[in-house]
Amino acid sequence: MPHERGCKHMNIPVTSATRVLVVGDVMLDRYWFGDVSRISPEAPVPVVKIEKMEERPGGAANVARNCAALGAKTSLLSVVGADEAGQSLLRLMIDSGITASLHEDPQLSTTVKLRVLGRQQQLLRIDFENAPDHEVLKAKLAEYAQLLSETDVVILSDYGKGGLTHISEMIRMARAANKPVLVDPKGDDYARYTGATLLTPNRSELREVVGRWKDETDLTNRAQALREELGLAGLLVTRSEEGMTLFTAAGTNTEAAQAREVYDVSGAGDTVIATLAVMLGSGSDMPTAMQLANKAAGVVVAKLGTAICTLDELQTAVAAA
Repeated sequence: MPHERGCKHMNIPVTSATRVLVVGDVMLDRYWFGDVSRISPEAPVPVVKIEKMEERPGGAANVARNCAALGAKTSLLSVVGADEAGQSLLRLMIDSGITASLHEDPQLSTTVKLRVLGRQQQLLRIDFENAPDHEVLKAKLAEYAQLLSETDVVILSDYGKGGLTHISEMIRMARAANKPVLVDPKGDDYARYTGATLLTPNRSELREVVGRWKDETDLTNRAQALREELGLAGLLVTRSEEGMTLFTAAGTNTEAAQAREVYDVSGAGDTVIATLAVMLGSGSDMPTAMQLANKAAGVVVAKLGTAICTLDELQTAVAAA
């Protein structure tokens, strides 16, 4: 069982009994690694000789993988296409110890993001996806309700791919079941997130909704007004090099960004919301959960591509603080 360890300000709770349910848009991240030694004679582009290929879970699947890496008992509910990419995602979830309910929809193509890298630098990203022309998760609300009774905290991971058309109903059901629900939002219509426990927009996503702020006081006023309007317990804004700020009824808490080399920020938001959920579900308060999420984010941005922060890595980062 994970043991408690921390510094003067942070203690990592025991996470092994915590049950997290992740619902949202999943995708498969593919990486083609190669060497670049010449320019194509056909066009002024580099020729990449592929030497290695990797597949990793993306979107809500990466959120689930991060929850599991932190020791939580993790379930994932989503929809994939009846295709090879969907099968790969299911296999990756099983390998990560996640209980995955990935419903196959023959009218849907599993979202795949293919990244081509030469000498560890991303040269190209190719996206394979189609927007659903129907409500892909409506029939799954009954299963969602059943899973709610078996979980401690819910994450709704919205990537705008159509899997969370009924997110307002999912939030209402989670709150009726007295389960905290964390949402990673997308787009400029935040009214549909009304009643969530915690929202985790990044800086640019928040700006889409509340407009540009001129200083910290203006940001606080706009963020708190949005939090109150939506009935949120907390609004956590990830701010890149400015760290992250938590807005609650009790006030404002800011954590500075971790001073370490940033290699790749893709998927860092997944790690943040996963850590918040696991820690809140394990008994931490919001400011402590944010501190731990900030540490976890500092671990994953030093890794290439969508990545995880394990419980051991988080314990090491906290002990070094």
